[in-house]
Amino acid sequence: MESILQNLRDGIDSIDDEIIALLQRRLDFVRKIGELKHKSKTSIYRPEREREILSRLEKLAKDKGLHNIDRAIIEAIFYEIFAISRNLEMPQKVAFLGPNGSYTHQAAESMFGPLSSYLAISTISAVFDSLRNHHAKYAVIPLENNTNGMVGETIDNLAKHDFKIINEIAMPIHHSLASKADSIGDIKRIYSKDIAFGQCTKFLLHYNLNHIEHVSVGSTSYAASLASSEPSSAAICSNIAAKIHRVPILFENIEDYAYNQTRFIVVSDFHNQKGINNKTSVFVVIKNFQKPGALFELLMDFKEENINITKIDSRPVSDNDVFKSGFYMDFKGHRDDENVARIFDKRKDEIKWLGSYPSLD
Repeated sequence: MESILQNLRDGIDSIDDEIIALLQRRLDFVRKIGELKHKSKTSIYRPEREREILSRLEKLAKDKGLHNIDRAIIEAIFYEIFAISRNLEMPQKVAFLGPNGSYTHQAAESMFGPLSSYLAISTISAVFDSLRNHHAKYAVIPLENNTNGMVGETIDNLAKHDFKIINEIAMPIHHSLASKADSIGDIKRIYSKDIAFGQCTKFLLHYNLNHIEHVSVGSTSYAASLASSEPSSAAICSNIAAKIHRVPILFENIEDYAYNQTRFIVVSDFHNQKGINNKTSVFVVIKNFQKPGALFELLMDFKEENINITKIDSRPVSDNDVFKSGFYMDFKGHRDDENVARIFDKRKDEIKWLGSYPSLD
């Protein structure tokens, strides 16, 4: 038995040696590309190129019948390789809506990896200020949740600033119960945000935790921090918060609604080149908004150009008109597509381009 195990381990070691050598070869190419980008002042981060690589590798795995390697496995491995490669080309500075251990932090690290430099910022407006002041090259912020809707502060700042959306991240929001208690029966107090308690009512009821003290705090990360210093307490928090504050996770995925997702966006001071499967976001303020059928006419412009609108959401506009609204819109295509360009030409005084980027759809 032991000799068979040792032979298998030797085989794994041999493959690991090959992987290390291949990684070195890949990073040699990355370094040369980085030097060329630095000379030409081209953006290091190319999400459309990364998405093309992932799609190509997924197809390769299917064509070769590699049944154990699916899209999720390819993304888990290669997003780490991409992040390491970007940091080799140029160190990444990423601002995100904090605190450390928040779900936005988790989304940012999933995209930019553990080697990047991160800035936890207290408000979305302050995140945009960090870009404007060149304290960070990239920003990761929440845009919408599939149960709570759009994040108004994000839309307001996108409409106000000239930064562009360059990528999007759809991340399941899973809550965990973390505690240093020896058993669940020893827990006397639970810390979390109000909304997190509300999203985990079934778990709390089923495990007889609904009658003990529930303490609402400002963030799930702070909840994990408090639980780390109180052995008889627990926190409902993210996995990354539990990891940062070194609180053992007793139960994962304790939320009532298993399909709770938040869409995060990556924002920066450049725009993407056209890729294979693009999405474009805009903010539209219709000039003659009081004219009957004004919104209908806008939508007809998109229909006539055969452009599929995937989201439209109204947002109040600060203006002399008390009840004036603008519209956040997502649609299929890139700013440089001919039919999209015609929309921009026709509505040039009404449409603000927020970015074109690889679509997750």
